[in-house]
Amino acid sequence: MRLDFLSDIILENAHVLLRPLVASDFNELLPFSLNEPELWFYSLVSGAGEDNLQNYMQYALGQKEKQTSYPFLVIDKVSGRVAGSTRFYDYQEHHNTIQLGFTWYGEKFQRTELNKNCKYLLLEYAFETLNLSRVEFRADKDNQRSILAMKSIGCTEEGILRSNCVSPNGRRDSIVLSILKSEWREEIKNRLAMRIG
Repeated sequence: MRLDFLSDIILENAHVLLRPLVASDFNELLPFSLNEPELWFYSLVSGAGEDNLQNYMQYALGQKEKQTSYPFLVIDKVSGRVAGSTRFYDYQEHHNTIQLGFTWYGEKFQRTELNKNCKYLLLEYAFETLNLSRVEFRADKDNQRSILAMKSIGCTEEGILRSNCVSPNGRRDSIVLSILKSEWREEIKNRLAMRIG
């Protein structure tokens, strides 16, 4: 099954709602851009500052139009507030794989159960609706908070891609982690479900 770029993918549970990112979400995200610029320190596309946020939105929505990425707005259902954004990207139909990333949350939503709820919904969709074989995650090798968050949901570290891409701070080394469909079915789904219960 192809990732459906042309229709709305809406994922939700009692704690979180993920809906497609749209251009009008700029105003919802602007406070994060202006007041929490550190959110984008490790990002390949910075959203810090109004101009950068415009570029961030144009890039995200442009990649969706090209059918290489599917960005979501993340809404915390407990507070009813926008919490951040995440996306599927680099969908490889032939290889039956996808990457999950460009994830950030406002400071008030960090170190909460929000991320585990988001990842549960996204992984469930990837493995059970799209029937993918592998979900890959990447991060700056120095972004320890992100790496620990990925490992906490069950990702396996695979290695480092040296100087593999350009970032706003120069070239970066990227750590690669992944979850396989068999790992999701045999262990990770149930373990995550208990933690977000």
